[in-house]
Order: sequence, then C-alpha cells, then structure tokens
Amino acid sequence: MLPTYQRIGGTSQPSNPLLAVRRSFRSSEKCLILLVLLTFGFVCFGGFFFLPDNFGADRVLKAYKQFQRAGPEIFIPPPPPAHGLLDGDEDPHKLNDREKLQEKIQKELPDDFLEKPDLDEARTGGPEFDNVLDSGAPGAGAEAPGPMAGGPDGVVAPPQILDEPDVRGGGGGASSSAKGSTAGSGGFQTFNSSVGEDPDPAVREKRNKVKEMMIHAWDNYKLYAWGKNELKPITKRGHSGSIFGAFDLGATIVDGLDTLYLMGLHKEFDEGRDWVLRKFTLESVGSDLSVFETNIRFIGGFLTCYAFTGDRLFLEKAKYVADKLLPAFQTPTGIPYALVNPTNGISKNYGWASGGSSILSEFGTLHLEFAYLSDITGDSVYRERVQAIRSVLKEIEKPKGLYPNYLNPKTGKWGQQHMSLGALGDSFYEYLLKAWIQSGHEDDEAREMYDDAMQAIIQHMIRTSPGGLTYVSDLKFERLEHKMDHLACFAGGLFGLGGTTLNNQYSERYMEIGEGLTNTCHESYVRTYTRLGPEAFRFNDGVEAKALKSQEKYYILRPETFESYFVMWRLTHDQKYRDWAWDAVQALEKHCRTPNGFSGLKNVYLTDPQKDDVQQSFFLAETLKYLYLIFSDDSLLRLEDWVFNTEAHPLPVRGRNLLYRAAATSNAP
Repeated sequence: MLPTYQRIGGTSQPSNPLLAVRRSFRSSEKCLILLVLLTFGFVCFGGFFFLPDNFGADRVLKAYKQFQRAGPEIFIPPPPPAHGLLDGDEDPHKLNDREKLQEKIQKELPDDFLEKPDLDEARTGGPEFDNVLDSGAPGAGAEAPGPMAGGPDGVVAPPQILDEPDVRGGGGGASSSAKGSTAGSGGFQTFNSSVGEDPDPAVREKRNKVKEMMIHAWDNYKLYAWGKNELKPITKRGHSGSIFGAFDLGATIVDGLDTLYLMGLHKEFDEGRDWVLRKFTLESVGSDLSVFETNIRFIGGFLTCYAFTGDRLFLEKAKYVADKLLPAFQTPTGIPYALVNPTNGISKNYGWASGGSSILSEFGTLHLEFAYLSDITGDSVYRERVQAIRSVLKEIEKPKGLYPNYLNPKTGKWGQQHMSLGALGDSFYEYLLKAWIQSGHEDDEAREMYDDAMQAIIQHMIRTSPGGLTYVSDLKFERLEHKMDHLACFAGGLFGLGGTTLNNQYSERYMEIGEGLTNTCHESYVRTYTRLGPEAFRFNDGVEAKALKSQEKYYILRPETFESYFVMWRLTHDQKYRDWAWDAVQALEKHCRTPNGFSGLKNVYLTDPQKDDVQQSFFLAETLKYLYLIFSDDSLLRLEDWVFNTEAHPLPVRGRNLLYRAAATSNAP
C-alpha cells in the first residue's frame, strides 16, 4: 500500500511520518565521513611506513639487559625496617608487591649483588674497635687509604679511616673523651652508647629517654615519610608544605644524621647515609630554594658528618650544594639574594622584604659553613663570598650602631629601620661570635664586630620588666615593641659564650644578661599550661613573658630555649638548667608526642591543645641534640673544640680540633 500525502506549509509530506525515509546524506555529513576516513588512512599509512620495526628486533631483551647492568640505582631497596618490632610482628614495609619485586631481582642478579657493605667495620677498622674506644687510643692496625673512589659499579666506597689531617694555626689536638669518644690519628670520631655518659645513673636515665625520643621520631619518619622532607605524624605522610616544598630532598635525613651518630645510633646513621648516596640530588628541583635554610641544614649537616667520620661522600655533597647556591651571590654588592633556583641559577629576593631587600639573618648566616668549606677543599671561592658580605657590613654606616634587618643587594643601602635579635636578625649576631671561635680566636674582625653590636643592643634593646625579667625587644623606627621572639631565646647562650670565651671589660655584663635572658625564656615556658613556650611573648599592658595574640601562641618544637639551657649548663654547671631541661622533656612527651612521631602545638595555653601535624626537621637536628647534650658529660663535644652552627650542627675549631681537616692548599688565615 502506497503512503498518502498531505499539504503542509506549501510542501508535500507523508501523512504517516514513520514511513518517511531519508534517501541521502547532507553535504556536511558527507564531508565529516570523508574526513574520518582520510584520517584513519593517514594514521595507518604513517604507522606502516614511519614507525620503527619493533617486531623483528630484540629491543625488549636489550632494554632489560641495560636495566640489569644499571645495578642498585634502578633496583632501589625498600626503606629500612621499623625499629623495635617484636618477634613475629610483620614489618609494615614488607608488602606483597615489594616482596615479589625482591624475589625477581634475586633471580636475575648475582646472589651478592645487593648485599650492603658492613659500614661499621669499614669505618672503624673492625669489631675490635669498640674495645679500643674505652682506652681512648686510635684504632690499632688501621690502614689509611686515600680519598674514597667509586668502584666498578659506581658506588662510592664506605667511610674509612683517613690520614691525620693537616691542622693549621697551631694549638693542641682534639681532646679525647674519657669515656670513649676518640679523635686519634685515624682522624675520625666514633660515638657509642657509653660516650659522654654522666657518672650519675639518674642523669644517664634521662639522657637515654632523649635518645628513645630520637628513635621514635626517626623510625616513624622512616615508616611514613622516607625521603620526604618532613613527617606529618597525625596523618602519617610526608609534609609537602615545608620550607623545601614537595621536592624529595630528605631534609629530615640530612638534618638528623649527626644527631644519630652522636647518640651512637650507627645502624640508623648508615640507613641515612645510604639514602644520601643513592638518592640525594638537587637536579630535579625546578623552583626556588632558600639559600639560608639550604646552607644551615644541608651544607651544615654534611660538613658535620664529614668532620665526625672523614667520609668524603659528605664533603662532596656539601661542595655540590654550595656550588648550587653560588649564583645567588652575583649581585652588585656581593650581598646574596634569598632564593635561588638550583637548576637554572636564577636568583631573587622575597617580594615582601622591604623593597626587594635581602634579610640580615639569612645573608649573615653563611660564614661558618662557607669559610670551613674553603679550608677543607682548598677552594677559596666560598670564603671569598662570605668575606665580601663581611666587608660590606663592616664599612656601611649603622644607625645607632645597630644593624637593620633589611639590606638592598643592588644599592647596598638599608631597608626598613627594623632591628631584632629574633626573627630576621638573630643568627647574624651568632655567627659574628662563632666565626671568631671557629677561627681559633684569630678572626679579630669578627669579634670586634660582635662586641660593637652587643654594646648597641644592650643600650637600645635590652630591657628589664617591672617583675625583674630581662628581655631583648624588637626596635622599629626607634620605637621599642616590648616583644621578644622565641627565636631570640638563643641569645642567653650567645651572651654567655661572649662573656666566657674572652676576658674583657664586657665579660661580666655579658654573663649577667645571658643568665637573665635564659631565665626569662624559661618563664615564658612555665607560664603556659603545657609548660612549652609560645612563638613570641610580650612585656606590656601588665603582661610579662606571655603571648597576647593568637598567632603568637603556637609552639613548633623549637630548640632555642634548650640551646641556652645547654650553653649555660656547660658554662656554670648550675643544676637548674638540667632541671628546666627535664621539665621540657616531660612536656614534649605529654603534649607533643603522638603514636607516630612528634608534633607542634597550635596554642600552648590550652589544656588540650590542637597539634599542627608537623615533625620539623630541626626537632631531630637541634631540639633533641641539645637536650641529649645537657644530660651528657662535658667531654662530649667540648665547647673549646666545637662550635655549633645555627642548626646545631657542630663544626670543629681550627687549631684545637684535629677533625678540622684543613686541606694542604687551604688559604685559611
């Protein structure tokens, strides 16, 4: 039956639309179909004529053999097992996929290919070395090989005993601990559980508690954030918001290595060294790094490990990092920028820093590491860079004898008239005194600049509260803020060292201020519920040593107060400093310890403060190190032989400490 049609709008349409059938494609549809067919044909044509022949070749087998020859740099072992697992406990690192990977590797590689060398025996010359430690003599029968060289597979040899270093500047050698720390002719220092023990069993128990805290912090970092910069102990993952960002630079590893070694935790130290050897690099960092933070944590950490062990791996890493920072010094004045991109060398300052200025505490806190690096490598470039900074600061006019926190690296002129012994200024003053100490008391220029600066600070910034508390206030545009930062709490030890290392007309006043500032910082701790100090505290409106603003009430595991406890304990042996330190240990345990590490607090005045979920790398490098040393005998890192950088990495004193290891070509003054 044929369809019937009706008239609609002047056209004929089928009366039954279901019977309407399109008899051809529109022009646009034809073009689209043609394009699809042409594209398909082009892809097939290109694939047939231009792609390489992968079917008749043994490319897969060749690639596999290349991976096989690459060795352990490709087949990276899992993170080391967690500490303290009981028999039968499953190591959380040993997941099924990792076990399967290890089985495959073992099948494909020789049996001994992945075996780790015994670093302890290689370093000490054999297991009998522990007996030698007790006598304080150098390792008997120890050889003295040359610098470490890469083996046939490219792996650097383990740390070994080095030749006795060339010590310049006269003076005696490094003193040996009566309890086993040795720096003999082998030119290295080894610590074990008995080194530096106090004769009092109660003090030894407290020191062991601090050591246990270090193990807890390290093992949980290992478990949840290995290779990351820091640990988030609450959420159990790496902290990507740290000063070093999301790049896996292992800041906690590098920062904590010397503390591990100092505590005799050699297995953990070797785990960290192995990571540094295999994984540490700045080549993948495509953004800005802080010159200051990279120097004090990475260069400082590597240099201390080199001084302790003589392992040239650490010297090479320190030089590698320093070379990455050198482009920041390319300014008209020689004052470095704050930030540098290690990949392309582009440098700049923080946008908020007073019209593009550099920051006093940052460019003024390079001298110890760079001067020492020049002396032990024989390359004068590092000392020249920091000496240029010194020259600018010495010659520039200083308002009231004070150093403002901002200096323009292009014009050489001061920025805002803001002076502080806390944030933005602190460690510059520290390095003036310590550069003089590090030089074996020969850098008279540094000591003169220190004394002049301290006299100006005493006159214009040191004050006493109505309650008798000594504090150092920030000074902004000739107006005292009557606020003291937690960061400034290191100043108690700074004034104490200034008063005891040189007997001059300032010594008595320095010591008096050192004791007063340390007491004030202790008061800022005990006036909180947690007995941990706030980030800043004030002395106005009837308030003394207490934070008033919410953004000043947090505590991020900072070490500065404990640093002053340690220095003042060593200088005076007043029991109160050990008592204050133990009170702090108990507070850290109660409020900052979590099942998976240690965390800062958001408000120290609350009975149940919220945690900030960050285990800072300096908690391992500084806080726990200073607490451990407070409960140790004075023979462990004598202040006459070692000087601590601002990240608490001890560096040897030239002319007093054999571990200074000055190079034969060193131009050290």
